[in-house]
Amino acid sequence: MEKYQAHETAVIDEGCRIGDGTHIWHFSHLMTGCTVGQSCTIGQNVVVSPGVVLGNRVKVQNNVSVYTGVTCEDEVFLGPGCVFTNVINPRSAISRKHQYRPTFVEKGASIGANATIVCGCRIGAYAMVGAGAVVTKDVLPYALVVGNPAIRIGWVSEYGNRLNFNSNGVAVCPESDALYHLRNGMVEKIP
Repeated sequence: MEKYQAHETAVIDEGCRIGDGTHIWHFSHLMTGCTVGQSCTIGQNVVVSPGVVLGNRVKVQNNVSVYTGVTCEDEVFLGPGCVFTNVINPRSAISRKHQYRPTFVEKGASIGANATIVCGCRIGAYAMVGAGAVVTKDVLPYALVVGNPAIRIGWVSEYGNRLNFNSNGVAVCPESDALYHLRNGMVEKIP
């Protein structure tokens, strides 16, 4: 008995691993060898390619392409129409399947609608990539990046709220009251 739910128009190839409680919506295609964790939501018209790993509670919105080489940890949010690449210099007439560059999205990070993640980048834990951004280099944990190419314009909490640091480098999330510390260009949550 399958412990996930898939719309009748979804295509799920043999050899996929899909966790309990996951929902797969209309016209999505999960390809052989992908792994999707527990309690994930795979929106409409999503492609999850061979070798992709999605952790638990990952939300993939409509029209997202997650190509081979991408790993997303738990609780990652992939906004509508965002796309990952896996070859730095693709050509139609030249096969570069052996040149895939891995991309890693750490726990709790969010990627906005229509953002593009160029292969080989690491998106740090709880980072937020703004809608339409083009990420060409690593993004630090808790960083808020926007634009083309994406640049850091601030920091966010685990709840996704902007952090305003005082003169001691401490900020309070306005929603959770959690404390964060900015030191040496890095943000850490204070336990």
